[in-house]
Amino acid sequence: MEEALAVFQSIASELLADEKVNSVVDYIPADQLFDKLDLSLIDQPIDDETHLRKLKELVMATPRTATNAFFNQLYGGRNEKAVLGELLAVLLNNSMYTYKAAGAQVGVEKIVLRKVCEIIGWNENADGTFATGGSMTNFMSMLMARDAFNSKIRFEGVQQKMTVYTSIESHYSIPKNASFAGIGRNNVRYIPVNKVGEMIPADLDTAIAKDIADGFHPVMVNATAGTTVLGAFDNVEAINEVCKKYNVWMHVDGAYCGSVIFSEKYKHHLKGLENVDSFSFNAHKMIGTPLTCSLIVVKDKKNLRNSFANEAEYLFQSDEDDFNPGKTSLQCGRRNDALKFWTLWKSVGTKGLEKIVDHQFDLADTARDYVRNHPDYKLYSFEDSISVCFNYKNISAKDICAKLYEHAELMVGYGAFQEDEFIRFVTINAQNSNEDILLFFKKLEGFVAEHFNELKIEKLGIN
Repeated sequence: MEEALAVFQSIASELLADEKVNSVVDYIPADQLFDKLDLSLIDQPIDDETHLRKLKELVMATPRTATNAFFNQLYGGRNEKAVLGELLAVLLNNSMYTYKAAGAQVGVEKIVLRKVCEIIGWNENADGTFATGGSMTNFMSMLMARDAFNSKIRFEGVQQKMTVYTSIESHYSIPKNASFAGIGRNNVRYIPVNKVGEMIPADLDTAIAKDIADGFHPVMVNATAGTTVLGAFDNVEAINEVCKKYNVWMHVDGAYCGSVIFSEKYKHHLKGLENVDSFSFNAHKMIGTPLTCSLIVVKDKKNLRNSFANEAEYLFQSDEDDFNPGKTSLQCGRRNDALKFWTLWKSVGTKGLEKIVDHQFDLADTARDYVRNHPDYKLYSFEDSISVCFNYKNISAKDICAKLYEHAELMVGYGAFQEDEFIRFVTINAQNSNEDILLFFKKLEGFVAEHFNELKIEKLGIN
């Protein structure tokens, strides 16, 4: 193991040094991947020197998500305290289903979840768990909502026409989860949004009333805290009033921006959160822990047990039910995702998490100010969002993003809202500075100046 750790240190040091020089790796087309890299698996072992060389080649060819040139997904950066917790979790290799197997690490998970519930404003009756990502926490919320509506479903299966509600700008996991939960993709109702991408509560009310009149049974409303394109926050208070009116479970999907709960300045985006039934967020996004670190908390912990508990004498061999997380989790074997979050939180405190969140909004302000003050740009996004959406010189956003990637200059994505398509620039990497944000625009402008004719021809569709 010590030799393996020495190899890891060697590879990590080389990677970190190279990242300072090359913030984006050379582009490898998918159809050339197996020609460029030796990824083959063979019958006979290879010597250590060859093995190390192949590992380094693979690592050095992998997209770099921690540099100041990565703005492509809703995560980024590399927080050293959180990475330390991740490495320790791998080394310890506990499975988070029983106290017997995880011991003190169960305490780590429980204290993180308890503190999150306290920040929301929930009492000791609340609890939660960790899952493999935002799609899974959304799935768990839908299962709890379904079972809270009719507890017999767990035993007899779905026998009623049920519906769930979400905005047209919500995450794509919602229809998938409706399929998995037996509700059905066709029974997802997509509620219209306003001009900044927020669900319209009046339209939600109308949709629920119509479904009830048509013989359907509404079981869940999914609100979004940070839509994937514009970073919009649905109005939790207004939506919750509709849910109360019809006695429907309300979940808030905060995978992207739910971490605003840690910020005094920005937590108003989730005003009324204490009144919802369940809430989830990804600490691997705004908080900056390594993937994955997804939490779901529920106001009444009985719903976790009702939907996910199942007796297994071969596994649960102690009477410490509250310390056997496998009884409130969708999974059995589960890695320790809490330790990296706890290691960071323990180090910087809640105030430190607040600074991480606030800094991302500050970076977004810098980006928006730059776009507003340059006539070659058109801004599509709004204040208090860490998704800065814009176009440059009326060139196709898709073309610019693709060419930046292929030329190993920058990694940034594009998105669309209503009739507009634009570059979606996310400032979620809290390791970035204002200078890094300005450098992005200078690189973009220099690249377009050098490749303008190529981009312009592609925009016109001329070959």
